[in-house]
Amino acid sequence: MKILAVDFGEARTGLAVCDQMELLASPAGVLHDHNFQRVLEKTAQAAREQGVQEIVVGLPKNMNNSLGERAQRCQDFARALQQLVEVPVGMWDERSTTVSAIQVLNTTDTRGKKRKNVVDAVAATIILESYLAYRRNHPGGRALPPPAAEAPDPTAP
Repeated sequence: MKILAVDFGEARTGLAVCDQMELLASPAGVLHDHNFQRVLEKTAQAAREQGVQEIVVGLPKNMNNSLGERAQRCQDFARALQQLVEVPVGMWDERSTTVSAIQVLNTTDTRGKKRKNVVDAVAATIILESYLAYRRNHPGGRALPPPAAEAPDPTAP
């Protein structure tokens, strides 16, 4: 199954895609945009163009497994993306993927502006590789769907 991984960020969003056999994860680009809605639309368009059957969005959990503000934003992104595509959208733990991506880029001596332009796509590739490894060890396993949006508290002022 062809899968798209998304490393959502406020300024840059990395994309990665795997082949139909789920053997090779490759960077698929970086979206340079601060506008939430445009990033959603561009991601949905990339999913359609790549012909993917599933999308996983990185979930930046804290090391103690709690969810911070950035994780909430990624969940919002995944929920909104699910409204724009006809394939399942799930969440995948992305703890330390940016650190791992920087380490990979250090070993290839990728520095400066070039690093800034690719680090998010490399991070998305690491997210996808992690998910593919999980799927190999858990046949039929899927990423967790984003939680439903919380209803507003009717007792709140």
